[in-house]
Amino acid sequence: MVFRLSIIIVSLFVLWGALQPDQLSSVANVVFDFTIAKFGWFYLLSMFGFLIFSFVLAFGKYGSFKLGSDDDDPEYSLLSWFSMLFSTGMGIGLVFWGVAEPLSHYLVPPEGLAGGTPEAARIAMRYSFFHWGLHPWAIYTIVGLILAYHQFRKGRKGLISITFLPILGDRVYGPIGKSIDLLAIIATVFGVATSLGLGALQINGGLNALFGMSTTTGTQIWIIIVMTFLFMASAMSGLDRGIKILSTANLIVAFCLLLFVFCVGPTAFILDTLTNTLGSYVQNLIGMSLRLSPFSESKWIGNWTLFYWAWWISWTPFVGTFIARVSKGRTIKEYVLGVLIVPSLLGFLWFSVFGGTGLHMELLKHIPLAAAAENDVTSVLFLLLNQLPLGQIASGVATLLIVVFFVTSADSATFVLGILSQDGDPNPKAKVKLVWGVMQSTIAIVLLLSGGLNGLQTASIVTSLPFAAIIVGMCFALIRCLRDEEKVRRIRERKRQRKLDELIDDM
Repeated sequence: MVFRLSIIIVSLFVLWGALQPDQLSSVANVVFDFTIAKFGWFYLLSMFGFLIFSFVLAFGKYGSFKLGSDDDDPEYSLLSWFSMLFSTGMGIGLVFWGVAEPLSHYLVPPEGLAGGTPEAARIAMRYSFFHWGLHPWAIYTIVGLILAYHQFRKGRKGLISITFLPILGDRVYGPIGKSIDLLAIIATVFGVATSLGLGALQINGGLNALFGMSTTTGTQIWIIIVMTFLFMASAMSGLDRGIKILSTANLIVAFCLLLFVFCVGPTAFILDTLTNTLGSYVQNLIGMSLRLSPFSESKWIGNWTLFYWAWWISWTPFVGTFIARVSKGRTIKEYVLGVLIVPSLLGFLWFSVFGGTGLHMELLKHIPLAAAAENDVTSVLFLLLNQLPLGQIASGVATLLIVVFFVTSADSATFVLGILSQDGDPNPKAKVKLVWGVMQSTIAIVLLLSGGLNGLQTASIVTSLPFAAIIVGMCFALIRCLRDEEKVRRIRERKRQRKLDELIDDM
């Protein structure tokens, strides 16, 4: 039923976007603006709360609990695990925004600063760290942990609705639970479809920089078609072959590109930027986490921070479900530190290398990259690389990286949609993954043709408000589960100690 209903609802939205793209965009923007204006405080408090809750779980009394039975070992090596986390959770977004976001904040900084100054550059880097650092990974950490706990430790289905069993009881199997799972599927389909469209634009930008290929809708549609064959071939090969191998390759290619820019770029400047920004980020973390602008008319926080928080929340059904699936056998502490800290540090390094190099060229070499980023986000990475030695080769590697990120993200999404629409089956049927893969690509193509891609992106973000409330409920349900398990563990320990004392007395 969930599978059929989700297909119907998604199809209706796609028809709306295809036939009336301006209307869809207008309605979605109105709803989103209302959500941000009235519930911005809720986004900030909930995201900060998820971050605190992550550390409490890691370093509290439940940190030794395993996401599985007590004798389960991790299913994947650390390298494979980190690769799949990074590729699914952030991957293509870092490539897309690694140069463009710091330059955008440099031109129009927050906190009432004047743009185009050294201070604007410093705060631009700090807010880039903030938007791509601990907060988004905290929400992925929480959702993935809760799903993995129920799936592998309690032996329940891998569905978001099942996590409410401690609170709702058998009602999770009725309309309430089905509605939660339906919302998860719709948010995932919309989010991934828009990302496929945006990924096609970025690949087209790379091919244009390399070969002068025209940046037209027709070219982008052909890119999506080719990418569809690639990611469906990967999806059909299974989790242990397709996604795992491609994710590891992704991490290696990303590291090579990162190392290249670090070595041939302004190395000392990059290290200074990383050190300074990391210190500033830690020092201002609480202030940035709870910062709104009720005493001014500034819309910067709404346009950037709240938009990002809503975007990350809307992606949690997809990313959280996938992270849960590959995290069996790890303790809660190991899981939290692995999912929260390591990808955040990689993100900080990425922005320091690419964003720092971009700001160095803008500030000290007077190369107008910021204006280029303002005109065309997809081109600025390649403009930067072409300023470096072996720039064409680096642009080719960057394009390859985007292609592989595209494939792994779409592959992971079809896998997750299969799980969610097949009643939590951890190994969904190939034909169901095929249906979702084709549908995602079809949605992206239709909306590219009609111009409704931005409208669907905004519509997907609108789902973040109810999902934020759902995640808060998931946290309370998890606390109840952990307390009950701790109580049972203490009873068992007392019984075991009593038996041991009796044996000692008998001796």
